[in-house]
Order: sequence, then C-alpha cells, then structure tokens
Amino acid sequence: MRIGEVAERSGVSVRALRYYEEQGLLYAERSASGQRHYTPAAVERVRLIQQLYAAGLSSKDVLELLPCVYTGNATPDMIARLAAERDRIDRQLRGLTETRDRLDSVIRTAYQHLTPEVGQRTEQQVS
Repeated sequence: MRIGEVAERSGVSVRALRYYEEQGLLYAERSASGQRHYTPAAVERVRLIQQLYAAGLSSKDVLELLPCVYTGNATPDMIARLAAERDRIDRQLRGLTETRDRLDSVIRTAYQHLTPEVGQRTEQQVS
C-alpha cells in the first residue's frame, strides 16, 4: 500500500506518516525507486498512534508502548507506566465529565430565561 493510500485510510497527512517513520513508530518497505510501501496493518497502527497521541502520550512513550501492544510482553516498569497513563486519562475523563455537566446546568438555566416558544424549539434541538 502506498503512502497516500495509508494516509487516506487512516485519516492523517502524508507528512504525519513520514514523521512516524522518522520516529520509528511506523515502517515501510522501499521500492527500487525509493517509494514507500506499507502493509495493510499500517492503517490500524497509525490509528492507534493517533489515539495514543490524543490521549496525551509523547512519541517516545508511544515508541516504548507499541511492542507491548503487539506482543503483550512488558517489563514491570512498563506496566507501571501504562497504569499511570490510564489513571491520568481517567482523571481527564472525570474532569471532562464535570465540565460537560456544568455546561448542561448552564444551558438548562439559560433555557429558563428564554421566551417559551424559543426555549421549546431550542431545547428540542439540543436533546
């Protein structure tokens, strides 16, 4: 699979794929003319890399984590780091949930101050 196809299927730019390769996160075979060729599994790997980045992990962290993802093998230190990352993500989720709940409260209060016709129509659109 060529780089453009992997980029399209995984939803990232060609530039991002080149960066992942530079960081050792993604591998491609090279043709005689130097073109990159990826296996179909590269698409899922890129999606995983994106998820880990979105969760706040650095390139270095992702690089250390990927072998564990694919083999299941990890050192006690890696397991502790993974658990710490999971706990950090859990804290973020709780914070986001609290923020969403607060916004819901503000929205409900704001609806109460609208005229009945506008409030009903807007509340129905949000629900």
